[in-house]
Formats: sequence, structure tokens, C-alpha cells
Amino acid sequence: MTALDWVLVVAIVVLGALVVAGLVLGARALRQMRSDRADAQERQDQAVGAAQAKVADANAKAASVRAEVAAAKAEATAARAEARRVLEDAHSEADTILERAHRQAEADAEQVRSAARRSGEREVALLNATAKEQAAEVERRAARIDERERLHGDEVERLVERERRLAAQDADLVGRENALTTRESELADAEKQKRRELERIAKLTADAARAELVENIEAQAKREAAIMVRDIETEAKSTADNRARRIVVDAIQRIASEQTAESVVSVLHLPSDEMKGRIIGREGRNIRAFESVTGVNLIIDDTPEAVLLSCFDPVRREVGRLTLEKLVLDGRIHPHRIEEVYDSAKNEVEVLCDRAAEEALVDVGITDIHPELAKLLGRLRYRTSYGQNVLKHLVETAHIAGIMAAELGLDVPSMKRAAFLHDIGKALTHEVEGSHALIGADLARKYGESEDVVHAIEAHHNEVPPQTIEAVLTQAADACSGGRPGARRESLEAYVKRLERIEEIAAGKVGVEKVFAMQAGREIRVMVRPDDIDDIGAAVLARDVAKQIEEELTYPGQIRVTVVRESRVTELAR
Repeated sequence: MTALDWVLVVAIVVLGALVVAGLVLGARALRQMRSDRADAQERQDQAVGAAQAKVADANAKAASVRAEVAAAKAEATAARAEARRVLEDAHSEADTILERAHRQAEADAEQVRSAARRSGEREVALLNATAKEQAAEVERRAARIDERERLHGDEVERLVERERRLAAQDADLVGRENALTTRESELADAEKQKRRELERIAKLTADAARAELVENIEAQAKREAAIMVRDIETEAKSTADNRARRIVVDAIQRIASEQTAESVVSVLHLPSDEMKGRIIGREGRNIRAFESVTGVNLIIDDTPEAVLLSCFDPVRREVGRLTLEKLVLDGRIHPHRIEEVYDSAKNEVEVLCDRAAEEALVDVGITDIHPELAKLLGRLRYRTSYGQNVLKHLVETAHIAGIMAAELGLDVPSMKRAAFLHDIGKALTHEVEGSHALIGADLARKYGESEDVVHAIEAHHNEVPPQTIEAVLTQAADACSGGRPGARRESLEAYVKRLERIEEIAAGKVGVEKVFAMQAGREIRVMVRPDDIDDIGAAVLARDVAKQIEEELTYPGQIRVTVVRESRVTELAR
């Protein structure tokens, strides 16, 4: 391709660029026009009813845009004319440029040849220098390799020498091991010879001597253990007895209870003897109605200004007493009035029972209890046991058990709860068959009491053998409350005489050495001579004493007879 052709190409490219620029400007103007038109149309749509001034402004802008488009078209036409003119000028200038370029190309080629020559010379010099440096580096590496080979040879020689020394040491160790093996076999033979000689001298084998030594050590250890156990048991019994006495005495001393318990009043005093006739009524109508409604027997005798109420149910008897008292105060006594007053008295007694139960629970410190159990506890306000009020007996027993539990480090609330509920069965003794202890245990189990409380209730009279400390302490607190002098309806003289008679009955038997009445007469311990009475005779003696006590004496509760037959062997160590 000649220089003219290059000029033509350049001119065509320039002309094309101008055309493209014109087209781009026209397109940009068109896009601007379309954009402005769209904006004007959108603004016109958004502000159709807003103002006519904005519409005029939009039209003016549209006219301006059209004018710009016309100007752009004129510019494009002028650009095309300018491009033709430039193309023509380019053709004429291309010839000149081509000739000038030819001359310039020859000059440039000569310069390139000279520059290439100089560059080749520089490359050859650089390659020669590089080759010399590489040769020097190869020589240095060869020297380092030779040095490493020399060092490696020295290391190999040292390793060979070390292997020779190790081989010598192994041989020495093998010799020593053989010598030690021989020495050990000699020592074993000497040990066997020594053992045989010792066995010959002692006339015992090693196993027999070992067994004899173990037997002697075992016998000595057993003897020392027996002595230690005996001393520990003696000390424990002494400590336990003293502590038990102190706890019981302290508990009783800290309880300030009444010496004599109140009894339920069953005698009603009248203002005059004329009231007896009104109580009886015409042909006994009033008294029959009273007994029919209340279930209480009304006894009217020659006692001046007094009548007697008799009933096995203490609550029912109290309701009858209040009913008769209100009738006497009111003066109107007839069957219909009796029924009205009976209902009022019954409600009053229930309120009194609930109040008594609440006071007792507050006194003991029990807050969470089933309402039915609280109602049954209130009924015990009018229940007595040998003249002792049962509800007060429960409160007293709970306090004693709490003090004992505190001294022993036990759970005081649980202990007081078990002792307070131990006679709950007496509220239903006349309604349900069975012992009040078992009845109370069934009630406590029914109303959600814990198994420890239930067991303490059912075991406090030994219908069930006591298995827990709560049961044992409940028995002890019950005995302390009910067995103290004056707690129940029994004079001190009769109490002392009964204890003396119990001891006399047991002391009159053959072979008896000592007799002790304990636990306020609830237990008797009989010490017998072991040479005169054997074990079978002790069982017969206990049964005979219990049978004679049952036949001759009257007493509350039960009396336990314990026969103790003890053999002692004493030796002195000098």
C-alpha cells in the first residue's frame, strides 16, 4: 500500500468520524427532544387542571426543541459538506504526505539499521559478561560440593568408629548379663539351701510358719477388736442413758401444763326443782322429745336443782347440755322448741369445736392440715381419756416431742405433727371398729399425711412395731403426758399403791432378784438370777406376771413386762 492510499484511508476515517459525530449530535438532540416531550407530557398529565401558564411554557419548550432539531439538521448538512471538502483536501495533501513519508521512511530505516547494529554489539558484550559470571558461579559450586564430600567422608569415618565402639560395648554387656545370670542362679540355690536349713532347724515349712503367724496375728486382732467393741458399747450405753434422761427431764420441765385436766360437765344445775316438771312435760312428752332429738339420756332423780345427762358420745352430750341449758333459760319447753334450740346448739358446738381446733393448731405451730382432720380434732375438745382432755393431751404431747426432737437434732415440725395427730383416731372410736391407733393411721393416710406421721400414729401403742425415730419419740412423749401424776383421773396415793403392788407381784416369784416399775407404771423390768431360771423359765415368768397383773389390778392402757436374764463373766488382768 502506497502513501497515497494511507492518506485516503486517513481522510475517509476522519470524514466518517465527522459523520458519526453529526449523527451522534442529532441522535442526542432527538433523545433530548423526546425526553423533554415526555417530561412535558407527564407534567401536563399531572397538572391538567392546575394552571394554563404551565401549558404555555411547555409549548414554548417544545418549539425550542424543534428549533434545536432544525439547527442540528443544518449542522449535519454543513458537516457533510465540510467532510467532502476535507476529503478533497486530503487527496491533495495525501500525495505530499506520501512523498514526504517515503523519504522519512528511508531515513528511519537507516537509523533503525544503525541502532540494531549498536544494540547487537551491546547484547554480545552482555552475553560475554554473563557467561563469565556463570563460569565463576559453577566453579564456586564445585568447590562447595568438594567441601561437602570431604565433610561427609569424615562423618562416615566417625560413624564407623562409633559402630566399632558400640559392638564392643554390646559384647561387654552380653558378658556381664551372662555373669549376672550365673550369679542369680547361685543366689537362688543359696536361698533354697538357706530355707531348707531354716525349715530343718525350725521343723516347720514356710507355708506352715506363714499360716501360724497369720493365725496368731488374727487371734490378737480379734481380741483387741472385742475389747474395743466392749468399751465402745459400754461408753455408748452410758452416754445414751444419760442423754435420754436429760432430754426427757428437760422436756417435761419446759412444759407448763395443768396438773389436773378438766372433765366434760354432764350435770346441769336448775334454778329450781319446779323446772324438772317442765322438763318432763305432760306425760313425759318433753323428755321423750329431748332424748329423741338429741340422742342423750336425761336422768332426773332426787338430786336437788340438778339433772344428769348421759351419753357415750361427748360431742352429742355437749350439744344436749347446751340445748337443755338454753331451754331452761328461755322457759319455753315443748317438742317444736326443743328441735329449734337443738339446731342452734349443734351449730354452736361445731363453731366451738372448729375454734378449739384452730387454737390448738396455732399453739402447736401447724398451719397446713386437711380441713376434715381439723374438724375431727375439734371434736376431741369434748373427749376425755381417764379424765384427761384429749385435745389438751395432744397439744402437750406435741410440745414434749418437739423439745425432744430439738435436743436430738431431728426435724421438729415433723415430730410435732406426728405427736399432735397420734390420738386423732379417738374422735371416731365409737363410730369405727378397731384400735384408735390404727383408725387414726387410716385417717392420716386418707387425708394425705406423710408415711412417717402415719407410722408414728399406728405404732404409738405397739399395735405395729415402731420402725422410725418419730414413732419412738411419739411413744415417749405420749407416756410423759399421760403417765405423769395428776394428768389423769387417779389420785397420787392410788398411783403409788398401784406401782408398789406391781413390784410386789413380780418380786413374789421364784428366782427374781430385783424389780423396777418404770415409765409411770406402764413398764416393769424383772431381773432374775440366771442360775435359777433359764430362757424358757424367763418366758414363763413374764407371762405369769402379766396374767396376775391383769387379774388383780385396774390401770389405763397397757403394762409391758420385761424379764432380764443376764450372765456376766469377769476376769482381772494383773
